[in-house]
Amino acid sequence: MMKKIIVTILFLALFSIPKSNAQEFSKGADVTWLPQMEATGYQFFDTDGTKKDALQLLKDRGMNTVRLRVFVNPSDDPRSGHCSKEETVELALRAQKMGFRIMINFHYSDSWADPGKQNKPAAWKDLPFDKLANEVYNHTFEVMTALQKANVKTEWVQVGNEIPGGMLWPEGSTDNWVQLGKLLNKGYDAVKAVDKAIKVIVHLDEGDNIQKYRTFYDNATAQKVRYDVIGLSYYPFWVKKDYTETIANLEFNLNDLVKRYNKEVMVVEVGGEYDKVENTKALLEATIKAVRNVPNNKGLGVLYWEPQGEKSWSGYNLSAWLPDGKPSPALDAFKD
Repeated sequence: MMKKIIVTILFLALFSIPKSNAQEFSKGADVTWLPQMEATGYQFFDTDGTKKDALQLLKDRGMNTVRLRVFVNPSDDPRSGHCSKEETVELALRAQKMGFRIMINFHYSDSWADPGKQNKPAAWKDLPFDKLANEVYNHTFEVMTALQKANVKTEWVQVGNEIPGGMLWPEGSTDNWVQLGKLLNKGYDAVKAVDKAIKVIVHLDEGDNIQKYRTFYDNATAQKVRYDVIGLSYYPFWVKKDYTETIANLEFNLNDLVKRYNKEVMVVEVGGEYDKVENTKALLEATIKAVRNVPNNKGLGVLYWEPQGEKSWSGYNLSAWLPDGKPSPALDAFKD
């Protein structure tokens, strides 16, 4: 009888252990504009008109993750600057104290990097390639060390932002995959030197474009690029289609990438038009479902890009905030 009781206790203890963060589906947002919005006096309100912290409003809608971009030597422009090491640490700490998981996104530029522009930081502009590669390592290591010293537990790090054509042009262009592979591995090595448990993401745009992903990650494989997660952006708006025309391709691509490269996948950017609330909510529900349906929990999560970046402040049409400072009902898609 005693043996049975002990076995029962062990069984109950084993299955009552709470899941760790790493096992939970990530639902969240890039919110890097938030401190500049607050600094210019922008105020956020709940649906009942109560003034609230935007992070709390996102948490109330089921979000558990924030993504923060980092620039190298940014200007003080409120919309396309800031995002320095110090500001990143401060915002990461603030979010972590509220229970958010943390993703860091290195642009390796002084401002925006995306498929149309991957400009080197001014201070790196004339460096020979070996020194440029070392700067990628040093910058990544410096930011990640600062976060670690501040006791920020970073879960994911993006090495580059939307890089289908490479990064740090021209040296790191996909016209020169040998060099691009070296730059990506420098970023990976710097992250792992600080904390081996952090998952490194390599991120492309157009998550429904299957051929774009195969071309890029086949080349990455050939160059022995080291990474843990394939990050995707998904914006039907930018390809001038409704999500209903592209969601099947996204779903196929997510599953294909897992099988083809044996990696986890994550939609690290998604967005719909702020003034088409029902359509944006449906887009988010479909995207979350597609990622959740990836077999063996290889679909890690879905993050909205700057939902709080209301258009009157940002000029950004794909935020998920209303003109009266309240969150869009579209964000309720993250509650389930």
